[in-house]
Amino acid sequence: MNILIVTQYFWPEEFRINDLAIDLVKRGNTVTVLTGNPNYPQGKFFKGYGYNYKIENYKGIKIYRVPIIPRGNNSLILILNYLSFVIAGSLFAIFHKIKYDKIFAVNFSPITALYPAIVYKKRHKTQLYIWVQDLWPESVIAASKISSKFIQKVLTKMVENIYSQSDRVLLQSEGFVSSVKEKGVTDGQIGYIPNWAEDLYSDSSNIQIDKYKEVIPSGFKVMFAGNIGEAQDFNSIVKAAELTRNIPEIKWVIVGDGRKRAWLELEIVRLGLEKTIFLVGRYPVEEMPSFFVHADIMLLTLKNEDIFALTIPSKVQSYMAFGKPIIGMLNGIGSDVITNAKCGYVGMAGNPNSLAENVIKAYRLDSKKLFEMGVNGKRYYDANFSKTIVIDKLIGIFLE
Repeated sequence: MNILIVTQYFWPEEFRINDLAIDLVKRGNTVTVLTGNPNYPQGKFFKGYGYNYKIENYKGIKIYRVPIIPRGNNSLILILNYLSFVIAGSLFAIFHKIKYDKIFAVNFSPITALYPAIVYKKRHKTQLYIWVQDLWPESVIAASKISSKFIQKVLTKMVENIYSQSDRVLLQSEGFVSSVKEKGVTDGQIGYIPNWAEDLYSDSSNIQIDKYKEVIPSGFKVMFAGNIGEAQDFNSIVKAAELTRNIPEIKWVIVGDGRKRAWLELEIVRLGLEKTIFLVGRYPVEEMPSFFVHADIMLLTLKNEDIFALTIPSKVQSYMAFGKPIIGMLNGIGSDVITNAKCGYVGMAGNPNSLAENVIKAYRLDSKKLFEMGVNGKRYYDANFSKTIVIDKLIGIFLE
């Protein structure tokens, strides 16, 4: 098949869509990607990129990069970033003459990033498959605290229109079903395509145990890997870390970057938590196994919002595939996965007291029990989220 993937974010930005595109090529498909110039999550262009149109080839994938405004560090610039991809991507779709068998568009936030795919579909009468990673308008209403019923209604109508343009709506979480059905999507259009972990998490040859040993503190390490943002509820993480500071052996290790990093750095100093919370910075996904190997338990958190109870954070699959136990502070589907897999401890979202108690419980647990939790998680991952199973299912949907 000749497949066009439309996504605002792509390599070298670190998203699962990179892995999907590579695997589709390995399976003999021709894959083209329409995307922007990389600037996530720092908000500035990666080295070698800027305000220009660019064509690249990456592992057999042809990439068309349209000029966009980088995310920056404030809400106005972020809105311009979103709009710039819609406009530049749609113009590309209008003038791009190559025909494809399928369009696969990824619904990260914002959902407006799907418009270039819709424009291409209408021009070339090609089947469109939307992969819903972020549920709209629920997620933007929660994140932006939108209380206006009029704005909520306008956003809902926009989402309904976008879904109506798609041949299939594929969901990363079964918790999304009721929402998309309320917006006019039929049972026959819905498919379940969860996220998976990159192969590197299951391959021990990717571990360089001594590579980052000097930046990792000694002690019982609670490790968070990913975006330092609002959704991850770092306010509660900091409060939980305060509650464990009387046990000096417990160290909270944060691997990543994001819009709240500056705030987090100031909070660590203000509260005197320099010997409790350690920020080691952002590293490529390829380096994560060499960090994970030093963790005693991995940390997974989401804010106490209804929308987040419906989603499975992609780091769940990464943690499980690597075989590490998990401490969770989240509600809903993500919490259920940890509980069903018997791979860690989980408490309610927005409850730093429960998080601290679970961390202390894990700290006092026999190391063999922690290891068994990690094995349970790996077993659950292999049965439910492995890349081979998920992509086989996606190919099957394409061929229907």
